[in-house]
Amino acid sequence: MAESRRALRELLRHRCDPERSAVAELLTSELVTNALVHTDRDAVLTADVGPWGLRVEVRDFTAREPRPRPRTGNDTTNGRGLVLVESLADAWGVRRHGVGKSVWFALGPETETGTDADAA
Repeated sequence: MAESRRALRELLRHRCDPERSAVAELLTSELVTNALVHTDRDAVLTADVGPWGLRVEVRDFTAREPRPRPRTGNDTTNGRGLVLVESLADAWGVRRHGVGKSVWFALGPETETGTDADAA
């Protein structure tokens, strides 16, 4: 897990601000954790970054689809990973493969504040 976060941090070091990188690390950690905990198998992490933003995908090898758990009144910390992904990512989803699936999230490009476009 720590290795996944470290690799993503290095990828994003010169490509986005620290706050955005921290969000990406958190969401990546949640997807990797879900894949390892709920499948008892390996997972494959890929991340693509460009002017269009960031897309992170975690592939596992079981067909069971993840579902965000509804929020409840209890204080448990389990089961909130996809709720975080759903609330912090610009988009996310599940893509089936012949064997298994990929769960992905995307963060769009960073926007600058204080530009003429913001004043319009």
